[in-house]
Amino acid sequence: MPILARACFDCHGPDAQESDLRLDVRQVAFAGGELFGPAIVPGNAAGSPLVQFISGAGVLEMPPSGAQLTPDEVAVISRWIDAGADWPGPADQPAAAPLRSDHWSLQPLASIEPPPSKSLWIANGVDAFILAKLHDAGLTPSPPADRRTLIRRLYFDLLGLPPTPEETAAFVADNRPHAYSELVERVLASPRYGERWAQHWLDVARFAETNGFEMNQPRPNAWPYRDYVIAALNDDKPYDQFIVEQLAGDALGETVATGFLVAGPWDQVKSPDVGLTLMQRQDELADMTNTTATAMLGLTVGCARCHNHKFDPILQKDFYALEAVFAGVNHGETPWIKPARGAADDGRRPAVSPLQNEDRFAPVAARAVRFTVAATNSGSEPCLDELEVWSAASDVADAINVALAERGGRPSSSGNYPDQSKHRLANLNDGKYGNDWSWIAETHGAGWAQVDFAEAQVIDRVVWGRDRLGGFTDRLPVDYAIEVLDSDNHWHVVATSAARRRYNDSGAMVYAGTFAQPAEPTRRLHRGDPLSPKEAVAPDALSVLGTLELPLDAPEQQRRLALARWIASGENPLTARVMVNRVWQHHFGVGLVDTPSDFGANGTPPTHPELLDWLARQFIDHGWSLKELHRLIASSSAYRQANAPRDECLAVDAASRLLWRYPPRRLESEAIHDAVLQIAGTLDLTMGGPGWSPFEPNDNYVRVYEPKTEFGPAEWRRMIYMNRVRMRPDAIFGAFDAPDGGQVCPKRGASITAIQALNLFNSRFMIDQAAHFAARLRQEAGDERLAQVDRAFQLAFNRAPDATELVAAQQLIATHGLPAFCRSVLNANELMFVP
Repeated sequence: MPILARACFDCHGPDAQESDLRLDVRQVAFAGGELFGPAIVPGNAAGSPLVQFISGAGVLEMPPSGAQLTPDEVAVISRWIDAGADWPGPADQPAAAPLRSDHWSLQPLASIEPPPSKSLWIANGVDAFILAKLHDAGLTPSPPADRRTLIRRLYFDLLGLPPTPEETAAFVADNRPHAYSELVERVLASPRYGERWAQHWLDVARFAETNGFEMNQPRPNAWPYRDYVIAALNDDKPYDQFIVEQLAGDALGETVATGFLVAGPWDQVKSPDVGLTLMQRQDELADMTNTTATAMLGLTVGCARCHNHKFDPILQKDFYALEAVFAGVNHGETPWIKPARGAADDGRRPAVSPLQNEDRFAPVAARAVRFTVAATNSGSEPCLDELEVWSAASDVADAINVALAERGGRPSSSGNYPDQSKHRLANLNDGKYGNDWSWIAETHGAGWAQVDFAEAQVIDRVVWGRDRLGGFTDRLPVDYAIEVLDSDNHWHVVATSAARRRYNDSGAMVYAGTFAQPAEPTRRLHRGDPLSPKEAVAPDALSVLGTLELPLDAPEQQRRLALARWIASGENPLTARVMVNRVWQHHFGVGLVDTPSDFGANGTPPTHPELLDWLARQFIDHGWSLKELHRLIASSSAYRQANAPRDECLAVDAASRLLWRYPPRRLESEAIHDAVLQIAGTLDLTMGGPGWSPFEPNDNYVRVYEPKTEFGPAEWRRMIYMNRVRMRPDAIFGAFDAPDGGQVCPKRGASITAIQALNLFNSRFMIDQAAHFAARLRQEAGDERLAQVDRAFQLAFNRAPDATELVAAQQLIATHGLPAFCRSVLNANELMFVP
């Protein structure tokens, strides 16, 4: 049945019955229709038209598009029919069989050890796997890179900057056995590491600081997400925690982290046409769904938006189940709740949020719950948009909100806001969110609200918020107590704000999305058309890998937390594999799987499958530490090889996929930009905060981004801090294949165009930096040309010039001046490549 579901149900299933044939209902498939006789003849595969069509033996070949059934799949169906075509479920109901797959990436991580070898070349397990593949191909590794090359490679790779001449000289002269390992540690401890590697993740997260589409308005408060990623990498935040925070950071005291969900483009101009407006919303949700699946699971889930995936075991229902997880997420700004310094270790719960808060306690029998406020963040009347009280249940999916008015909950209070047009007491437990459906107390700074239940209940948590739609942040209770009323009419305190960190409201906002309980369940859409809704779909994971077991009306935040924890589980076969492969790609230029965001059937299999699984298991076993993964890879002999070509190896493996050498590659635009500034002596290493813009200021309703023609110290920070404009890469370094933020970019291209050379040679920025470079040489080397040339080569290439270069450089300076020589150095190929 899973084979039929994948290959046949799109045209012969619940939504379409081409040729009057339906294959998901037993009695129809066996009886046939007016235009088509029985497709399946139980006990007679050879006489079943279905087998003839899927095997290519009939007048038609099915399916007409997408992946054809393999001979093994045809054999499975044939054996099933010959055995009587046993069919699960009722004869008149659509079949529902769990998906299964033998695709390599969907299998559990293999428990594997590095192949045994006595080779002295092997520095760690990475090398054992690499060497085994080389031997199989009749190849041998290259000799080690020299120390100048090695430090330069490590710095560009992990920091995105060249080492200084002094750092290079010290490492070259250091003959201690552990000199390299100590260098790796120093590099990983540098704050420049987070700045360099954050860009790789921001490419995958499709991060930019404008909305895109025709207006392309700026998002002035999007930058905190960029800073969050940099800090997470520098702190070596465990990757599983990093995942959970980006999908549900609002539940964990990391409000800025959910910037991941809304980092993509957003069409803010809504259409008056209902169908178009609904499609815009579907596009927003599809962007969140696709990006999460692509970035974290390496699967092209978006292909199942209109029909079952043609190649992978992903049903259309799976797409909408994932979409249901994000159904309550909207683009917009939310209050930036900043954790106190050191808060991660103080054992206290996150500070209160204007959006949603949860207070848990031991299960207790109660007849009522009272929420008493002693202070608000603004000093004004306390406000609650909903007071939820949840029943205790062994499975959270079975819990119910016993405070709801529709379940008999009766609200009362210390006094109600005079303006009852909106802020009525009945709003306290009506199941609706937002300021327009909130209750506000009568007195400033204090008050209480209470809900009595229809009958005594065993409860274990209270969920509340000030405005879960994210519109208002004032009137937020920051000093409060929650009490329960027992059967003897005694009140008992079960939770207080004292268990939380202090609320620090700086008035700052962050573009990290807003969250609200979806008003309607998510429905599967026929052919992806929002005007053709089908059955309701509960929020869930991919059915081929498991289930979240959530109900249709699961609380909004709970949906994202459940999915995040499912993705971040060590039992998920994709998560660690995908991230390990991304890290490998950025170290060697290409991943073990060279389709880093497609681990499905259309992707390529890994060149070293055993190594991939071993690295993934090492990653998990070492606490999902990215720095430990970098340490392992950078310490391998494979990473430390020379990069010189060898004819006998090129004849067998021209792309160096087997790693018989270290594959050289061109630097990305950011590293070229930053290296130029460092060499010129102008680089500003200020970290964090709002970025700098490569475009002239403008405040047009429809933004027009004109490149700057003059650059000063404000534009001399690292490029990670440049304001990213969607659909408009910067005019100079954007030509080096920088993504435009329109979609996930798992792997940048490496084009060679005339505009790249023209930008580096003729742009105002490069001419100015050449002049600053010349001024630096005069200051550090004096007026003697030999000294100036030597210092320039040491700064740019970490080496001395050879005799030919020395003569040519002096002639250039004599003829055209020192700035012209500096300009030529900044345009050299040697500066553009990881050695």
